[in-house]
Amino acid sequence: MVGAPEQPLPVAAFSLIPARRSFSGFMIGGIAETQEMLDFCGKHNIVSDIEVINMQEINEAYDRLLKGDVKYRFVIDMASLKE
Repeated sequence: MVGAPEQPLPVAAFSLIPARRSFSGFMIGGIAETQEMLDFCGKHNIVSDIEVINMQEINEAYDRLLKGDVKYRFVIDMASLKE
């Protein structure tokens, strides 16, 4: 779950334990924290491996995701929206 719920969540701990599941959360940060992380990555030449796809290929990308045929993170080329 990303973000905080408005009300406490009723979580039955014993429904999680037998299946070895966990429930966790984290703070994703705001614009300032995101910029700090990007600056750090730029300074230390930290990059990610990506595969750029056009918006028109989104269904094929989803099918590949379901098949486990994805090696890198998909990034949608937003300029392809104009096509």
